[in-house]
Amino acid sequence: MSDKTPRRTVTKAQDAQQRILEAVDALFYQEGARAVSVDEVASRAGVNKMAVYRQFANKDELLLRYLQRMDEVFWAYFAAAEAAHLGQPRLQIRQFFVDLAGRAAKPGFRGCPFVNIASEFTDPQHPARKMVADSKARLLARLHQLCQQAQLPPARADALALLIEGAYAASQTYAPQHPVVQAMVETAERMLEG
Repeated sequence: MSDKTPRRTVTKAQDAQQRILEAVDALFYQEGARAVSVDEVASRAGVNKMAVYRQFANKDELLLRYLQRMDEVFWAYFAAAEAAHLGQPRLQIRQFFVDLAGRAAKPGFRGCPFVNIASEFTDPQHPARKMVADSKARLLARLHQLCQQAQLPPARADALALLIEGAYAASQTYAPQHPVVQAMVETAERMLEG
């Protein structure tokens, strides 16, 4: 082998998978899953297309893994809000909205990844849509638990879920610091008064 022959870089499977998942997280969130090709994922991850297919059978598998990772991120946010006010469900819910308002004000915030995917995949039987429905059902169930603990009526949990979804949508249609987006915390506070 001569000195002029380019050396092949070998990426460990675990490293390749991590880079692919990080690329998918960024690309699917910012551009949408349907708009992003496997070639773009490979390029962003710094691997070739075959490396992607060695790790994932197809693009749907990438999509489901993306949703799984976004679900973990969401519940980490929710857990942080709960941990900030142990045993105080009203303050836990309020903290979630304070934190959401903070994230919504940051550049690059594209709302809820689940809502984004639901708008791209209209078939309710698609595995991604089923994951979206499951995630939203778990959120609603958790809100019902917190409202019960706070001695708020069950309908309040439904209204809080609607406020969350509205906040995600408003974050995409108004400027990040717009009063409509920032009103979510005050609205949540009024809803938590009893």
